[in-house]
Amino acid sequence: MLHHVELWVPDLGRAVGEWGWLLGRLGWVPYQEWERGRSWREGGTYLVVEESVAMSGTDHDRLRPGLNHLAFHAGSRADVDALAAAGPAHGWLPLFGERYPYAGGPGHYAAYLVNSDGFEVELVAEEAT
Repeated sequence: MLHHVELWVPDLGRAVGEWGWLLGRLGWVPYQEWERGRSWREGGTYLVVEESVAMSGTDHDRLRPGLNHLAFHAGSRADVDALAAAGPAHGWLPLFGERYPYAGGPGHYAAYLVNSDGFEVELVAEEAT
């Protein structure tokens, strides 16, 4: 099981707003808070956003080597649709909108969103039963 993911961000306030909204909607709960960072927890895994003084740059590029995206279980297809619709009001813009909701291929119902800092998430619907 994944223990945690730490994302370095150029603007902590903006990241807390964007990630806090998304993670909260996905059922994650606030976990830790310190001057330059915050975290949210789901089960035994937590996600950190930190505005580290050790950052050597300010831009994340999902197309460069490193993290491309994080994929989350997002509930039903209706849940994914609701998150995709509400995302822009919270800093999460659609990617691959012309292929929504099957940008990941036939039978893979998901929304792909990117935030103000260029971090991409994939919100995956549970399989229809």
